[in-house]
Amino acid sequence: MEKDDKKKVLIVDDHPLIRQGITQLIQQEEDLRVCGEAEDAPEALEAIARTVPDIIILDITLKTTNGLEFITTVRNQFPDLPILILSMHDEALYAERALRAGAQGYVMKQDSPEKLIEAIRKVLDGQVYLSEDMTARMLKKIAAGMPDHEASPLDVLSARELEVFRLIGKGTATRDIAAQLQVSVKTVDAHRANIKKKLNLKSGAELVQQAIKWVLSQEPVTSEKITL
Repeated sequence: MEKDDKKKVLIVDDHPLIRQGITQLIQQEEDLRVCGEAEDAPEALEAIARTVPDIIILDITLKTTNGLEFITTVRNQFPDLPILILSMHDEALYAERALRAGAQGYVMKQDSPEKLIEAIRKVLDGQVYLSEDMTARMLKKIAAGMPDHEASPLDVLSARELEVFRLIGKGTATRDIAAQLQVSVKTVDAHRANIKKKLNLKSGAELVQQAIKWVLSQEPVTSEKITL
């Protein structure tokens, strides 16, 4: 297969080592090639316009933008561009949100390299890719009159509220959350209040404790300090 016939993949992830690993994996395939990389939304939009990829591999957590919100941006500007989410976050909580936002597939970083390649090809072929467990759960959820007994309590949170909840759990101060999300401190305080109300939490301390507990269950602790 000639190089120009290969499907072009754009990798959007804020970790250089992750991007490098995905690139090495994809470059081994005869029908795929990496056309560019980006670590945040502005860089990704510029790369899309410049390289015209056939598919984006996108992480949920970016440097300056929530990946779910970035999906909406891409859908508005490039409506026909397929998006495959590759994330460390539990698909049980994020996969359905990602599909509703406009993604065509969801792969967890804990999955095998073969699963990622399979997902890329399925999404390029116009199909939706989810794990077997997630597919079964979503089919169960949409079945008439059948409640989703495995639903997470966090499903009631919006994408932005969930991002604030995650940052609280990582020990990020309110002013730093505001700076990272490019909103005001007042807006972050409003999100905190809404989260407490939706999760039936009585105090800010209880909110922090629940957020830390959830973060610890979702992702490994790095050098970032978590404080109560």
